Amino acid sequence: MQLRAAAVSDLTSIEALLRAAGLPVAGVADHLLNFIVAMDADGMTACGGIEYHGDFSLIRSITVAEGARGNGLGKAIVSRLLDACRGRAVEAVVLRTTTAETYFARSGFVRIALGDVPAPLLASGQFAGVCPASATVMLLDMNIEPSRTGAAS
Repeated sequence: MQLRAAAVSDLTSIEALLRAAGLPVAGVADHLLNFIVAMDADGMTACGGIEYHGDFSLIRSITVAEGARGNGLGKAIVSRLLDACRGRAVEAVVLRTTTAETYFARSGFVRIALGDVPAPLLASGQFAGVCPASATVMLLDMNIEPSRTGAAS
């Protein structure tokens, strides 16, 4: 299994993987170079991306192919994306989810109200109708040590 930065040639496979998981593909092409993909001998097995908006970022489109789940791929991708955020001195990372609140809480994300989303992130399509209004909004303050957030190590 190889984790690597997405290439332009990965767009079709990323979109197919997202569609298979019932996730939106709107805006993926705009942020393609901020995606991480997992590859094995059969092709792409997982992907995840991030959007940068000033001092804030938005994790989006994390998915693992059904046959590859339970092997830590999602966690590895989230870890790589958060490392990239640290490298850019991002203040906070936000995400929207309809199915993975508990999963992201283990990484230190906390549920927040839509009104508490940092203003620069509201420009993202994820807040302009791409994600359903019922999606939970979560935030990870990058200035808090993981041990203080209760994050899994």
